[in-house]
Amino acid sequence: MAPTKNPDPEITTTKEEEEGEEEDESPVEEVRLTVPNTDDPTRPVWTFRMWFLGLISCALLSFINQFFSYRTEPLVITQITVQIATLPLGHFMAAVLPKTTFRVPGFGSKRFSFNPGPFNMKEHVLITIFANAGSAFGSGAPYAVSIVNIIKAFYGRNITFLAAWLLIITTQVLGYGWAGLLKKYVVEPAHMWWPGTLVQVSLFRALHEKDVQRFSRAKFFFIALVCSFSWYVIPGYFFSTLTSISWVCWIFSKSVTAQQIGSGMNGLGLGALTLDWTAVASFLFSPLVSPFFAIVNILFGYILILYAVIPMTYWGFNLYGANRFPIFSSGLFTAQGQEYNISAIVNDKFEIDLPKYHDQGRIHLSGFFALTYGFGFATIASTITHVACFYGREIMERYRASTKAKEDIHTKLMKAYKDIPSWWFHVLLVVTFVVSLVLCIVLKDQIQMPWWGLVFASALAFIFTLPISIITATTNQTPGLNIITEYIFGIIYPGRPIANVCFKTYGYISMAQAVSFLSDFKLGHYMKIPPRSMFLVQFIGTVLAGTINTGVAMWLLNSVNNICHVDLLPQGSPWTCPSDRVFFDASVIWGLVGPKRIFGSLGDYTALNWFFLGGAIGPIIVWLLHKAFPKQSWIPLINLPVLLGATGMMPPATATNYNAWIAVGTVFNFFIFRYRKKWWQRYNYVLSAALDAGVAFMAVLLYFALGMENRSLSWWGNDGEHCPLATCPTAKGIVVDGCPIF
Repeated sequence: MAPTKNPDPEITTTKEEEEGEEEDESPVEEVRLTVPNTDDPTRPVWTFRMWFLGLISCALLSFINQFFSYRTEPLVITQITVQIATLPLGHFMAAVLPKTTFRVPGFGSKRFSFNPGPFNMKEHVLITIFANAGSAFGSGAPYAVSIVNIIKAFYGRNITFLAAWLLIITTQVLGYGWAGLLKKYVVEPAHMWWPGTLVQVSLFRALHEKDVQRFSRAKFFFIALVCSFSWYVIPGYFFSTLTSISWVCWIFSKSVTAQQIGSGMNGLGLGALTLDWTAVASFLFSPLVSPFFAIVNILFGYILILYAVIPMTYWGFNLYGANRFPIFSSGLFTAQGQEYNISAIVNDKFEIDLPKYHDQGRIHLSGFFALTYGFGFATIASTITHVACFYGREIMERYRASTKAKEDIHTKLMKAYKDIPSWWFHVLLVVTFVVSLVLCIVLKDQIQMPWWGLVFASALAFIFTLPISIITATTNQTPGLNIITEYIFGIIYPGRPIANVCFKTYGYISMAQAVSFLSDFKLGHYMKIPPRSMFLVQFIGTVLAGTINTGVAMWLLNSVNNICHVDLLPQGSPWTCPSDRVFFDASVIWGLVGPKRIFGSLGDYTALNWFFLGGAIGPIIVWLLHKAFPKQSWIPLINLPVLLGATGMMPPATATNYNAWIAVGTVFNFFIFRYRKKWWQRYNYVLSAALDAGVAFMAVLLYFALGMENRSLSWWGNDGEHCPLATCPTAKGIVVDGCPIF
């Protein structure tokens, strides 16, 4: 290509270079509006300040999140809280630490300093990555801790600290190996934009960049933080009913049906509202972060399932005898609507006692809980075909010519840093897998899972990591593998509850950890962090956090009397373990009793297996419509894995959570994004971070100031949502305490 003339005779520019200036820009508008196109490779990142604040942050978050996970209202302190708190600490250390340089033996003539200059944004990013490991990448506590909890608290068995620690660490680290090998497919491509990382980028810029405008992002963040912090004392302590304002129940105080329709916590939540940010962002995370088309998919799926399918199955067809049970419940019941006695069907070998199971009868689920599993089947099947149809060709092309693919400015800037050698990931994968095999073989009496189960779970997780990473990178929603893994192993290896949850954790969490690992790498990609530093911080943080999680879990399980047993705890005790209760019920359904006796030939819910087929066909139909009507740009935005999995978090998520999440997300990511784009660009993600941080700070303060002393206010405004009849059945002759008899 011949060079073209430039006004400066000593400078020539090729046509490719002129076109490249436009190609450098990210093709995603939100990224162009949020992420800077510059970098300073000379900024120090491997500093004493980063190590000190990062390790402390990781340790504190892992302790606090594990401690709170057992409480009736679990509190998850995320990396955003640390992001705010460590900024003044970093500046303070930069002001007081000595700047003297010194040599370290073994590093040649290279000199180091405790204070290499001003506290910079890259150090801050690595500290935040440390903190993210301490909060189990936003989940609060590692998934595998629930296995330890149900073994000791619900089944009354024992597991040693070593077995628990190995289980938690290996399930957290295993996915890192293959995630590193997939990095070039879901981190480097510009169209894989990972919406959740942009809130972090925006906040870092607000905290570090000089803002000459009158109303800076830092000032906006501080004001929003103070407002969020101050307001949360109302729903968090003085007036907790504001968390779920179910006004329909207040009007119809004696009607079971009306309360089933109006209850935001135990019903369909028609008209249910909330004035509590924790209820808005607790299960689906901040709605300000999710792109609007993902919100629309969840809205349609939510309306379809909760306000069309559930009413028809409950009041119209009475599917599976649904009116014998609560309309919204994850509990396990007998045919007479009573709570199922699980402990009665477990023998001394920690396996199912079939004679006693037959005596008590089959396990029954609420209509909603049964359909939740059905839609879960459809979600996982649609994930495969959706990615195959809409991204299959692109994935293959990138695999064949990944080194020749066009790069945006961020990928080009990252070439200034040494990449991670592939053998790092290979070694990590092999070592973690071998340790996991030792756990399954040597300590099999404690975790039940055979070695071949580990091989199978790892293969399943590896296969699904790429397609689910693509969905997360484009929609900010992550379909889970929990249902498919527990279903498969329940068929292959029934009657052993702990083996089933271990298989689920290795198959599901290793994939989820891989996705989290890749998400953090995308944040590092946007912030221009050296890849090797990212890898080491993630790995060290995960091992440290897992060790503390294990210690806190064993401490509480051995020191709090009757922990997790609501009927044995003192009135008002917070140690009720709501998430672990759902985890325990799943271990019974898929492991102890087994899917064959529930969803198979020996169960009542066989027809739900057709959801697999429906989920697999759905994306193919959408793809064919897109090809038939290519000018209809809305068709490819129909994301069936997101739509079908819309209610996948229910329960424990409730209608109140979904109502608020959808409403707030629509306001900010449709109306404000469309009509006040400059405001959205400047303040949207900053507002999201401020709301999260303010609530977190006040929640911690309330617990240590009042919760530890069990000080509370007793009045109408703190007596829940006032829908006591929402959990009642409506079938004739079913007798449940506190409910009317029809």
